[in-house]
Amino acid sequence: MGSEIAASVAVRRLRERDETFATVESLTGGLVASTVVEIEGVSKVYKGGLVVYATELKHVLAGVPESLLAERGPVDPDVAKALAEGTRARCDTTWAVATTGVAGPEPQDGKPVGLVYVAVAGPGVAEVRELNLDGDRDAIRTESVTRALLLLAECLKDAPAVV
Repeated sequence: MGSEIAASVAVRRLRERDETFATVESLTGGLVASTVVEIEGVSKVYKGGLVVYATELKHVLAGVPESLLAERGPVDPDVAKALAEGTRARCDTTWAVATTGVAGPEPQDGKPVGLVYVAVAGPGVAEVRELNLDGDRDAIRTESVTRALLLLAECLKDAPAVV
């Protein structure tokens, strides 16, 4: 499933539930946001997003604890979860989607190219997926977008609607 289809499914489910979401992106640099805003009717559910490419902005803008970033670095499952949870709170949305990882061409802080974490936070939900992706920088970033939006769609399918 491509990122456009995953985005369409997630947006449709959010509209059916009358819920909102935001995005927070590191390695994808705004590609998740760019993908979702192509979907007709997204303005009813999408509030906006953060691009926190620099590690310090993960703390300053998305509220990831500095101690977590110092201890584990930016490419970590708990950092991905904190990105989603912090953005959800700061953007006052029902849901948030996060991406962090290494797109390449070189490893980062001892983490291999293709190691990516996508996360979704929502009411009573905090899901993180580790991805080990192959391909060049563009392929890794594109697949990260698709997987993040698929995770959101999956969480929306399984979670009870907020009343």
